[in-house]
Amino acid sequence: MAQLNVLVSLITEENDYQREQAASAQAAANRLGASLQVIYAGNDAVQQTQQILQFVQDPTKKLDAILVEPVGTGMPQVAKAAVAKGIAWGLINAGVDYLSELRRQGKVPVFSVLSDNETIGKIQGQQIASLLGDSGTVLLIEGPGVRNVARLRTQGMMSTKPPQVAVKTIKGDWTQQSGYHAVKSWLGLSTSRELRVGIIACQNDDMANGARRAFEELPDMKDRDSWLRLPIIGCDGVAKAGQTWVKQGRLAATVISPPSMGDALQLLFTALKNSAQPPEVTLVAPSSFPQLGELERKRGQAAQ
Repeated sequence: MAQLNVLVSLITEENDYQREQAASAQAAANRLGASLQVIYAGNDAVQQTQQILQFVQDPTKKLDAILVEPVGTGMPQVAKAAVAKGIAWGLINAGVDYLSELRRQGKVPVFSVLSDNETIGKIQGQQIASLLGDSGTVLLIEGPGVRNVARLRTQGMMSTKPPQVAVKTIKGDWTQQSGYHAVKSWLGLSTSRELRVGIIACQNDDMANGARRAFEELPDMKDRDSWLRLPIIGCDGVAKAGQTWVKQGRLAATVISPPSMGDALQLLFTALKNSAQPPEVTLVAPSSFPQLGELERKRGQAAQ
């Protein structure tokens, strides 16, 4: 089998999970003997579309496959253009409804690999129960609504959090800066003092770390210490970021969602080698870090 030429398109370089996606793809490429080029869209859906189309339309690129984690929609027109040129299309962490049709029409692999975002949310809801108990208020920093990642994580969390726990939602864009600015702006509102928040839950670890930084910068020491005593939890659980921040005590917990780009590249390689389609959708299972039982023990010890 000739060397594979693969383009990997990611959302932003300003995010630990996205950098881990790139690293997992590169490790798989090294193992499989594939040639890999990684590009970042700078959190801009239009730019991402233009970047990919430039590769698709340039005959000198000689691409075999594109693996893309979209900023916005699943780019159906870009996908069709790629498959029409004989370029395999792998979609990461985006639910779309056009894959079946493309798989029937095309002669190259077309598939998706998804973090199980609803289960990620369900685990976060269970973490909230373990750390907060049966009642109280959660300040939720939610990701952008242009994809269904944030929606599914919220849906899962709402289904498992205790019924008497209230949720106040503010918005970020997956970066530390967005978590920092979201919390800083919210703290400027009088309602931030009235809600009696008991836990800060963020839909990724970068936003969680940014939120903590906003609390750390509060000028009133008593106010600052009061906020920093609250548990802050995130999602993604990258070893060098979220998991490390939990071990350092910066976060109380995270949900590990293993990077899937390497898995996607392996699926692509196997499919091309066997001249077959991979499964249309592959889900990557998440897990709590620390385990839920450990979180419950810590809450019990703190209450003594």
